Amino acid sequence: MADTFPKCLAFTLTQEGGFVDNPQDPGGATNFGITLGTLRGWLGDDALGVEAIENISQPTVDAIYRADYWNRVMAESLPAGLDLMVFDHGVNAGPAVSARLLQQALDFTGAAVDGAIGPVTLKAADAADPLTTIAQLAALQSAYYHGLRGYDAFGRGWLARVERRKETAMAMAETASGT
Repeated sequence: MADTFPKCLAFTLTQEGGFVDNPQDPGGATNFGITLGTLRGWLGDDALGVEAIENISQPTVDAIYRADYWNRVMAESLPAGLDLMVFDHGVNAGPAVSARLLQQALDFTGAAVDGAIGPVTLKAADAADPLTTIAQLAALQSAYYHGLRGYDAFGRGWLARVERRKETAMAMAETASGT
């Protein structure tokens, strides 16, 4: 499979935007979607202040996204389009949440919905129709956001992002299949 990380990351960075420090956002100070807490953990320095996240370098952003999100959801092994759906949602909701929703979209139930993408999930993803799975996953992601405490403040934006993610993912899947 081709390395689609740069394309998927470009989508995510467009969605995340630049520096924000919204008091309603439980993530706190964020830049390019990276929270100050994530940066502190990445660099092993709990004393970093807001200026560290304001001035985060692009290579650091890329490395955090690849290691903590892309690799954790095994996106490089997912079909085109599904990689974006799982990666970008993982950035916004957490990798384990995104993995569980993928497993649900693939009709896993019970203990099989474990939030860890491994060989069984990858095999099911490869066997599934990508466009159908993308549509199912978008519906599950939207339902997930409806259940969040911050929905009143951020819900419209989250749902709009799901729609943009779905449209982009469908186009990626269609391009990969040659249709």
